[in-house]
Amino acid sequence: MNKETTPWNPPAAASMSSAVEASMYNSIQAILRQAASSCSKGMLRWTLHKKVETHPSNSVSLVNVLVKELEKVERLDYKMHVIPLLHTLNYVIIQSSHIPCNLFQRVYECFKRLLTLPEPYCTIALRYTRSIKMEQITPGALYQRRVIAEQSLRNKHFPHQEKVFVFADPAVFSGSLWQAVRADLVLASPQSDTLARRVLLHTLQAGLVKACHGPILTQALEDLGEDVEQYFQEVVLAVEQSIENGEAGRDQYQTKLQHIYSDILTSANQDPKARGSLSNTPLPSPEIHFHLWTNEEELWNELVNFTLNVSTSERNSMYQEEEEEDVSKRVSLLSVDSGIEKDLSDMEEREQRNPFTRSWSPCFRGRMKPEDKMAQENIKGPTSSTPLPKEEGNHTARIVMMGDDRVLGRLAKAYHSIRKREAKHLILTKRVNLQIYYIPVTDEPIVNSPESTSQVGDRLSLASFLGRVDPWYESNINSLGAMIPKLAGTQSSHSRSSEPNHFLVDVLSYYLRCGLQPVHFTLYSVKISVSGQTGSPVDEVFVSHLDAEFPEFKTLRENLRQERSSRRRTRKTLGTCGAVVSMNYSKVSLSKQEVVQGRSVMTCGVVISAISPNETEGLDFLTVNFDSTNPRCCTEIRTQNIKIRILEDKTFTVCLDKDCRRKYTHVQSIEISPCLDPGYCLQTSSKFSVGEEREAGLSKYMCKILPLPINTFTGINH
Repeated sequence: MNKETTPWNPPAAASMSSAVEASMYNSIQAILRQAASSCSKGMLRWTLHKKVETHPSNSVSLVNVLVKELEKVERLDYKMHVIPLLHTLNYVIIQSSHIPCNLFQRVYECFKRLLTLPEPYCTIALRYTRSIKMEQITPGALYQRRVIAEQSLRNKHFPHQEKVFVFADPAVFSGSLWQAVRADLVLASPQSDTLARRVLLHTLQAGLVKACHGPILTQALEDLGEDVEQYFQEVVLAVEQSIENGEAGRDQYQTKLQHIYSDILTSANQDPKARGSLSNTPLPSPEIHFHLWTNEEELWNELVNFTLNVSTSERNSMYQEEEEEDVSKRVSLLSVDSGIEKDLSDMEEREQRNPFTRSWSPCFRGRMKPEDKMAQENIKGPTSSTPLPKEEGNHTARIVMMGDDRVLGRLAKAYHSIRKREAKHLILTKRVNLQIYYIPVTDEPIVNSPESTSQVGDRLSLASFLGRVDPWYESNINSLGAMIPKLAGTQSSHSRSSEPNHFLVDVLSYYLRCGLQPVHFTLYSVKISVSGQTGSPVDEVFVSHLDAEFPEFKTLRENLRQERSSRRRTRKTLGTCGAVVSMNYSKVSLSKQEVVQGRSVMTCGVVISAISPNETEGLDFLTVNFDSTNPRCCTEIRTQNIKIRILEDKTFTVCLDKDCRRKYTHVQSIEISPCLDPGYCLQTSSKFSVGEEREAGLSKYMCKILPLPINTFTGINH
């Protein structure tokens, strides 16, 4: 553990504060400056947080500067600066061991005033206001809860667990790039045996401040070895009780921490009254599970396994508490020498009731598929008369997708499949909160031309949209798209270095912790009728793009695109403009939607996009472009529902989300509409008895359309 210390010397700190604050002020202004590039803003933000992590004494100066900037933003109504300042300030407070009470109160009052702003500013300010209040009353609580959840540290008092799953698209990540990214993410994970010590050190320093000696406490915790566990459990209990008691329990919290601190130093043969400097306790990165997403079912399997693990630990904890009560009861009964046989029979009954002590042997569980395990879990778990533990449903699975539009297309299909399974049997929803994140990476040069409609052109349309609606996402996350592909070469040139590159994992950690505002992308269902195929059409889902191409006119279409890209058009009139297709669609307009039927066009290709080039227009319609060499046949329409059918004895090819792995040939017709939520479909299609008809009417209050939520720093207000 880093033992760099920060002397607790108020006069010296005061003399240096003006110089430090000036440096911090210049860094903040550079981040907020409009002329700065997005990539440099993200790097400046990372550098600023690393300064605080390396020199914790700078945190007070930085908080002071950030509060002043927020107050200035409030006076001058510079809303574009609110999001960067809010996230930066909250992140610094989580990492800090000590913020003076008057400065803390000033932050709290500033956040409260921001609640009068419109969405999304007030929503973010409200979340951080609650966090600040909790940290004021219980110093160290934010850091402790964050580490316990992200590292799945076992305890009885705060059982919340989080798991981070990173899925990289093999279409983008070559073998060397995958190994480089995996090394950066996995090697940066902290050693598990130091995590409890980190939590203890930070919480005791945050709560006791001047009454704590950081270096001596650090050494004492290392000397205790495994005996640290009991003190860790005591600190967790003290924090959770303080949060529950509120301001009334503040003095009791301080007293408990002081007792724990003295006990630790006494056990390690140190002076229990030692006072002095504070040690550095950097916030560790989350435990990250990195996957090359080759199997579509892998996402579902990982979620089910995570749900099984948290459910098992919860129920084991519950049964362990019951058994401890039984042991206490047995000791009591033995002490009066009565009821021994009855007590033993009660214990046997209890063991038989615990499914994890008998029928759930490890070897049996290991041979089962995840979905079979979950089915057994639902059967063997508590019945409807046995209440579930109160923590259930509070766990979080954070899914991070790395790739371009293609990986989000695959995610859309997997997400729809998960929702279908959940609509029939609630397996994940009642236990795990699912959060989705996206880091754009592409293996192709970025094409900025708005006229590019090629399947192999710009594959970052979703990332570009997110960057337009959320400039802070553009600065911190979109900037990674150009950096990550260079990691393989960078790592090979520094292969002898044992020190991992922390930039990627630090930015990912920041995104996971602060990016909690979703942008909801509408998913679209497409029914594909294939020539010669009997039965129902193929049901598919896409999120950004559908391309329909006619093989006979492929060359014609490519020539047309080249003319558009060079902004010229040949005067030669071609005899054939393309294939004749008919379409039925509902036109999107300010007035009531008008159904147009029986319209035919001649085209050599169709491009359907769900992403608008203008972020103010929203994500609730499709833009359909019909390519043709005849200008009169080049049609663009906006719709939510459309059916396209070829009239001639020909077929066409359909490619979804620019992904050649999701291509269909010999297609005769396609029918596109917003994807309905499977839960809504189940409610409306189920047959109910007379007594259940009233409950079925609740379907009209459910969300009809299924969105794909991607977390950003700002989100979109609907």
